[in-house]
Amino acid sequence: MIIVMKREATEAQIEAVVRKIREFGLDANVSKGTERTVIGAIGDERKLDPEQFDILAGVDQSLHIVKPYKIVAREWHPQDTVVDIRGVPLGGPQIQVIAGPCSVETDEQMARAAQAVVDAGCRLMRGGAFKPRTSPYTFQGKGVEGLAMFRQAADRHNLPIVTELMDVRTLETFLEYDVDVIQIGTRSMQNFDLLKEVGRISKPVILKRGMSATISEWLMAAEYIAAGGNHNIIFCERGIRTFETYYRNVLDVTAVPVLKRETHLPVIIDPSHAGGKAWMVPALARAAIAAGADGLLVEMHPSPCEAWCDADQALSPAELNTLMGELRGIAPVLGRSI
Repeated sequence: MIIVMKREATEAQIEAVVRKIREFGLDANVSKGTERTVIGAIGDERKLDPEQFDILAGVDQSLHIVKPYKIVAREWHPQDTVVDIRGVPLGGPQIQVIAGPCSVETDEQMARAAQAVVDAGCRLMRGGAFKPRTSPYTFQGKGVEGLAMFRQAADRHNLPIVTELMDVRTLETFLEYDVDVIQIGTRSMQNFDLLKEVGRISKPVILKRGMSATISEWLMAAEYIAAGGNHNIIFCERGIRTFETYYRNVLDVTAVPVLKRETHLPVIIDPSHAGGKAWMVPALARAAIAAGADGLLVEMHPSPCEAWCDADQALSPAELNTLMGELRGIAPVLGRSI
């Protein structure tokens, strides 16, 4: 951290800042220029908060010079991390497409969905047993019954499953059903108690970006998980809320190269929740892969018009097949495969 003093700062004020730094076990270097004095904190500056110094007399501003997120930052881990999901690598040269319905509905629906996922060439399946909904009067998911149906349908094809955890109290149930990847949804990105709990287990975690979260807030949310000991984290950009109303959310494709620069962890895209319409999904998915995403989280329903949740944005099995074919054409250009 560096602390820039005001031009009129006195020696006593400078010394007070130095003492404050040393109280935290760091050393201080005082550099006096012709117009300003700059004090550098030497050591683990993450112990320091700029707000602790900005209020001191004579201080103009203080700022970190290293990133506040240490474990997830690329500067401390230059090699890309590949998350192993029951033998399926996510984050390496092979791009993974996680497909399946928004919500678990019936045994027949899940059986048909699992078959469609396999037929399209996808290696992981998604599905919501617990559903966070804007209205309390809409379908909230099948809960534990849905987990059982999902697990049974996926196991027939040896598909690892991805599903959303909404409540700390449900974590033990997720472990009981051996959920392969726990998804933390956009509304829970800053549920810090939830992040701490999934940080204490070794299951891979997909961390979706909050509706209006900055990149820094998103990275710090991941740091909560990593600080607990779980480094199997996958970032998922799902669109952010802006003034635009034509589509559901604004897909921030820029987040892909930015995260690739800032973190060593895998980055995937959810084109379904970004566009909110099935006809938009292929274009957004193609853009995501071209931008360097490690995978996609795509909604597919065996009969989209009959879906109980988010019917407008679900692809049909035929549309998923077509999309996978298009992605197989894009990936080799980037030295990757689907």
